[in-house]
Amino acid sequence: MSAVRGKVVEGGRIIVPAAFRQSLGLSKGDTVFMELHGDELRIRPARSALRRIQAKLRAYAPAEGLVSDELIADRREEVGCE
Repeated sequence: MSAVRGKVVEGGRIIVPAAFRQSLGLSKGDTVFMELHGDELRIRPARSALRRIQAKLRAYAPAEGLVSDELIADRREEVGCE
Protein backbone atom coordinates (compact mmCIF):
# COMPACT_ATOMS: atom_id res chain seq x y z
CA MET A 1 0.00 0.00 0.00
CA SER A 2 1.35 3.42 -0.87
CA ALA A 3 1.78 6.35 1.47
CA VAL A 4 -1.05 8.82 1.84
CA ARG A 5 -1.20 12.31 3.23
CA GLY A 6 -3.01 12.89 6.49
CA LYS A 7 -3.44 15.38 9.31
CA VAL A 8 -3.20 15.48 13.04
CA VAL A 9 -6.54 16.79 14.29
CA GLU A 10 -7.80 18.18 17.60
CA GLY A 11 -6.53 16.36 20.66
CA GLY A 12 -3.54 14.92 18.78
CA ARG A 13 -5.69 12.37 16.95
CA ILE A 14 -4.51 10.92 13.67
CA ILE A 15 -7.10 9.67 11.21
CA VAL A 16 -6.16 6.25 9.80
CA PRO A 17 -7.57 5.90 6.27
CA ALA A 18 -10.30 3.29 5.84
CA ALA A 19 -8.20 1.24 3.39
CA PHE A 20 -5.39 1.01 5.96
CA ARG A 21 -7.81 0.03 8.75
CA GLN A 22 -9.34 -2.65 6.55
CA SER A 23 -5.93 -3.98 5.53
CA LEU A 24 -4.90 -4.26 9.20
CA GLY A 25 -8.29 -5.60 10.28
CA LEU A 26 -8.83 -2.70 12.67
CA SER A 27 -12.23 -1.72 13.99
CA LYS A 28 -13.43 1.02 16.33
CA GLY A 29 -12.12 0.36 19.84
CA ASP A 30 -9.30 -2.03 18.82
CA THR A 31 -6.03 -1.72 20.71
CA VAL A 32 -2.92 -0.78 18.76
CA PHE A 33 0.75 -0.48 19.67
CA MET A 34 2.73 2.56 18.60
CA GLU A 35 6.51 2.74 18.35
CA LEU A 36 8.89 5.52 17.42
CA HIS A 37 11.66 4.47 15.03
CA GLY A 38 13.78 7.52 14.35
CA ASP A 39 11.40 10.00 12.76
CA GLU A 40 8.75 7.37 11.96
CA LEU A 41 5.68 6.39 13.96
CA ARG A 42 4.75 2.74 13.50
CA ILE A 43 1.29 1.55 14.43
CA ARG A 44 0.24 -2.10 14.51
CA PRO A 45 -2.67 -4.07 15.88
CA ALA A 46 -2.07 -5.46 19.38
CA ARG A 47 -2.89 -8.96 18.10
CA SER A 48 0.10 -8.84 15.73
CA ALA A 49 2.39 -8.06 18.66
CA LEU A 50 0.85 -10.98 20.55
CA ARG A 51 1.49 -13.30 17.58
CA ARG A 52 5.15 -12.21 17.50
CA ILE A 53 5.57 -12.95 21.20
CA GLN A 54 3.83 -16.32 20.86
CA ALA A 55 6.11 -17.26 17.95
CA LYS A 56 9.20 -16.39 19.99
CA LEU A 57 8.00 -18.39 23.00
CA ARG A 58 6.86 -21.41 20.97
CA ALA A 59 10.42 -22.76 20.97
CA TYR A 60 10.22 -23.11 24.77
CA ALA A 61 6.84 -24.88 24.87
CA PRO A 62 6.66 -28.66 25.20
CA ALA A 63 5.87 -30.59 22.02
CA GLU A 64 2.68 -32.03 23.53
CA GLY A 65 0.37 -31.00 26.33
CA LEU A 66 0.32 -27.93 28.51
CA VAL A 67 3.10 -26.82 30.82
CA SER A 68 0.50 -26.41 33.55
CA ASP A 69 -0.48 -30.10 33.23
CA GLU A 70 3.16 -31.09 33.64
CA LEU A 71 3.53 -28.89 36.73
CA ILE A 72 0.38 -30.29 38.33
CA ALA A 73 1.52 -33.86 37.67
CA ASP A 74 4.94 -33.09 39.18
CA ARG A 75 3.38 -31.61 42.32
CA ARG A 76 1.02 -34.57 42.74
CA GLU A 77 3.92 -36.95 42.34
CA GLU A 78 5.87 -35.04 45.01
CA VAL A 79 3.08 -35.35 47.58
CA GLY A 80 2.15 -38.92 46.59
CA CYS A 81 -1.32 -38.22 45.17
CA GLU A 82 -0.87 -40.47 42.17
